[in-house]
Amino acid sequence: MGRLNAGDWARAALEALAEGGLAAVAVEPVAVRLGTTKGSFYWHFANRKALIEAALALWEARTEEIITELLEIADPAARMRTLLEGAFDDTADAAVAFQLVSAADDPLAAEVARRVSTRRLEFMQAILEELGQPAELARRRVVAGYGVYLGMAALRRVGAVDESFGHSAEMALAEMGVSTG
Repeated sequence: MGRLNAGDWARAALEALAEGGLAAVAVEPVAVRLGTTKGSFYWHFANRKALIEAALALWEARTEEIITELLEIADPAARMRTLLEGAFDDTADAAVAFQLVSAADDPLAAEVARRVSTRRLEFMQAILEELGQPAELARRRVVAGYGVYLGMAALRRVGAVDESFGHSAEMALAEMGVSTG
């Protein structure tokens, strides 16, 4: 690996967070993950908190990138299908979301988890409303769907299901009243 930058550290910290929560985002283990020393870390970050902030900013920015890409899909049903298939296939993102919701006692984790979850829920609700669902029903359905998403991440974490557990997107689409045909 060539010279590391702050983005490399943030991505590695996000991977560590997905695997082991906030406690796993420690300088030495992340340095080992990157095949470098702590000295490289201090070149880019003042402290562990700055690394966590960078990792969380990266995760939040990725949500906005995905939403921007999805907005290019004109058909709202196809947009929701693409969203859910991508979400249920991206086990790392689900693990980060689950870890941050689980770390709600940490103010930074709670704030970012709240902002990202709110943004995702609002985006999904807007799609269901575009499909003709009343706002209150659409809201209930997306909250239930996001709960399934986080629940699947929790079940994967304890080994009750693995990545091969299929049809989650199809079930979520049906539960949200989105035609799967």
